[in-house]
Amino acid sequence: MVEEVKVTRNYQVTIPASARKNLGVKVGDVLVADSEDNRIVFQKKSSDIAKLRIRLNKKIDWKDVEATVREAGERLGTGSR
Repeated sequence: MVEEVKVTRNYQVTIPASARKNLGVKVGDVLVADSEDNRIVFQKKSSDIAKLRIRLNKKIDWKDVEATVREAGERLGTGSR
């Protein structure tokens, strides 16, 4: 379901309840915003990647890390837990 949202003067938007429910977004969750073509895409940020970034104390691209972990899982045949 596509819903319309309004950008406030502080550039904030409210995530519609249906989208929050479908994705399991709760207060305190961290979302990652990216632009693709003519869209803004929000994704829930994995806490494991956040912990890794803090431990390494470096800026790393979470997409690259997740892709590497996914590829390693596929090679090892452990795609899911």
